[in-house]
Amino acid sequence: MKLPVYVTLLAESESTLARSFRQVADAHGDEPDIHVICTTLAQQCEKHRERLDEVIERIGRAPADDEPERLHADAIEEPRTGPLGVLRDLQDLYLLASLTDVTWTVVKQAAQALMDAHLLEIIEACQKETSVQLRWLLTRMKQAAPQALIAAK
Repeated sequence: MKLPVYVTLLAESESTLARSFRQVADAHGDEPDIHVICTTLAQQCEKHRERLDEVIERIGRAPADDEPERLHADAIEEPRTGPLGVLRDLQDLYLLASLTDVTWTVVKQAAQALMDAHLLEIIEACQKETSVQLRWLLTRMKQAAPQALIAAK
């Protein structure tokens, strides 16, 4: 069974997304909504990770050599500055959240096949929050785009 590979990948994706939300929150503190919301979203991701750790404890962790090498993304380490930097950092967050969301979908398919009610309950709650994260990021990028692409010098 390869489910532990994807649950481990999902847990790492949530950790990466949490770190990245925190980096963007700290880097763009002059944008109060970004600081507060990104901090809140980082906390959500950390809670998702905790719930996934429970699942990993139950089903087992994927062996290190069994990890899909290309299915990961790096955290935002060096946030950008200025209006264009805000837009680019939000785009990076969107990409990370999209990877996380699609991984939730793949794991959900396996959980449904296994009829694992506990895992499905976790997925339902966490994927719903990830979808909200994606919607907020898209809305915030739409708001930032005119300033970054037209008005900024």
